Amino acid sequence: MAVSERQPRERMVFSAAQLFRRDGVTATGMRAVVAHAHAPRGSLQHYFPGGKEQLVNEAVAWAGRYAARRVDRFLAEMPQPSPSGLFAAMTRQWTDEFETAGFASGCPVAAATVDCAEGSESTRDAAAAAFACWNRPVSRALTEMGVPAGRAESLATLMISSLEGAILIARAERDTRALRTVARELGPLLDGCVT
Repeated sequence: MAVSERQPRERMVFSAAQLFRRDGVTATGMRAVVAHAHAPRGSLQHYFPGGKEQLVNEAVAWAGRYAARRVDRFLAEMPQPSPSGLFAAMTRQWTDEFETAGFASGCPVAAATVDCAEGSESTRDAAAAAFACWNRPVSRALTEMGVPAGRAESLATLMISSLEGAILIARAERDTRALRTVARELGPLLDGCVT
């Protein structure tokens, strides 16, 4: 569904996630979200009676679901799925974005965690749930590729946390070196876990 085909509420959640990726949660005002979403002015109070915290939490949940859906797309594009191939696809998504669009945007879940998790229990819970939502399909995919079930969840956590850290380093350095490094270094370890 194209952005313009989304209803105002959906557009605001999507826009919030995009703005959080670029500017962080604290620096993103509610008016900026409405403008970015091309939504009616009164729609924020109508759709988000819990205010900015509700919108942040819904944008974080959206980002977790988006990341989870990407796992299946990556797998579908691989003729021979492997743990290293999946992780390479996960890092390549970011490498490609940074090389084509610059280093202005990161992960909205990470942005919400950094900006809000200490002060808002609901946002901390939303971020944890978003990471868990992403972890499940990665873990499932690893198991389907032959990684023992007892290791798949912890390796999925390793993959996601390595990717998130590499995204931060890439943005700081304005270089994709960290993303290429984690893909290259973790690939053999991940493939070595297949039984």
